Amino acid sequence: MDKLLEKMFANSFDGICIIDANGFGVMMNRAASKICSFPIDEFVGNNVKDALRDGSIDDSVSLKVLKYKKPVTKVVNIRGVDVLITGSPIKDEQNRMTHVVLNIRDIGELNNIKIESLLSIALKKKNSNSLPAENIHDVIPEMEGVIAKSPPIQEVLKVALKVARVDSTVLIHGESGVGKEVILKVIHSFSNRSSQPLIKVNCSAIPQHLLESELFGYERGAFTGADNRGKPGLFEQANGGTIFLDEIGDMPLDLQAKILRVLQEFEIMRVGGRKSIKINARVVSATNKNLDELVKEGKFRQDLFYRLNIVPLYIPPLRERPEDIAPLAFHFLHEKNKKYHLMKRFAPNTIHLLEEYDWPGNVREMENLIERLVVTTENDEICWSDLPFIRSSRQNIPQKSLKSILTEVEKKIIYEKLDELKTTRKTAAALGISQSTLVKKLQRFQEKADSSY
Repeated sequence: MDKLLEKMFANSFDGICIIDANGFGVMMNRAASKICSFPIDEFVGNNVKDALRDGSIDDSVSLKVLKYKKPVTKVVNIRGVDVLITGSPIKDEQNRMTHVVLNIRDIGELNNIKIESLLSIALKKKNSNSLPAENIHDVIPEMEGVIAKSPPIQEVLKVALKVARVDSTVLIHGESGVGKEVILKVIHSFSNRSSQPLIKVNCSAIPQHLLESELFGYERGAFTGADNRGKPGLFEQANGGTIFLDEIGDMPLDLQAKILRVLQEFEIMRVGGRKSIKINARVVSATNKNLDELVKEGKFRQDLFYRLNIVPLYIPPLRERPEDIAPLAFHFLHEKNKKYHLMKRFAPNTIHLLEEYDWPGNVREMENLIERLVVTTENDEICWSDLPFIRSSRQNIPQKSLKSILTEVEKKIIYEKLDELKTTRKTAAALGISQSTLVKKLQRFQEKADSSY
């Protein structure tokens, strides 16, 4: 019976967490971890008060249940994601509260279910004899290291999962650092080639005079310095699996013709070789350049572009998917803490400043920045003043006091959140302060603005 209960807990569609009477995490299932972007090992053994203190959550249902000793339901913001939580007390034979069980649902998922239900009813009315319609939202499985809270990335993942089942060539494009290799990993992992090699080639990192021999290999004595035994190329090494041609836009024109032949004939010829070698490798390519423009400029073959671009996947920059910023930041923070055996945490409002930043280097820039903050900040709490883009702006206004700088930053965050969420109640909840506190701050801002005239 205990094993059955464990399986039910682990495989429940709803997120479930259990917290003891002292506020320490006891158990969390995979669904809860995915919905909240909260690793299980970070939840178990840690106290909910610490999560409140470091800004991971803006309120605690479990603490309210422990205080009032009755069920509580509330929308809580966890690492930038609004979730619906119902907490219920668990009591022993003496009617003493021993634990709190939390049921967690993604607000966005609940809205999707409502939409799907309405569409299903509409379709049934339109054609009662038709077969049941498929869900308009594909199920995205849990994938380690894949953060997808924003609608644009969820759509990219849905297409990636569909195309993983077939062998069509895929062209992934987007700015540098957006996470193209993450999408590659999804495509390969969910394909029938997942047990075969995944070979990655950075076309811009290999010198042009060596790129051909690296890709196609060479026969013995093909050129001065060649290995006497010859060498298989990367296409041969990827046989049965997937080869990833990153920065494909930097490939020389003469080599582009040979890549086209691989895609058309599924065969390669080694440098210095006399016979063709059949290969069976799926080709996924990526670029941060505009290949359409390169084609017009004569720097990229149009026929190769058509072959590579059968399934295009565009990954939007991080600034266009703000819903991913907070979950990514906490993911990298946990990852780096684990790597360096540290316990760094974000100070209140630090996450809001990360959400306001444009991230020209995208996800890669964020990961590098958070690693730098984790290993270089002296205190366990990462504050707004530790952020380099805040420090650089401060250097331009040295005549201002720390208090005035903080006020300006606070004012900017509050007004932008208010403009986004429209009401003081929602804005206060998102910022982790009470509505009355927010109203007082707005009044002070207005009084200061009036006095300046």
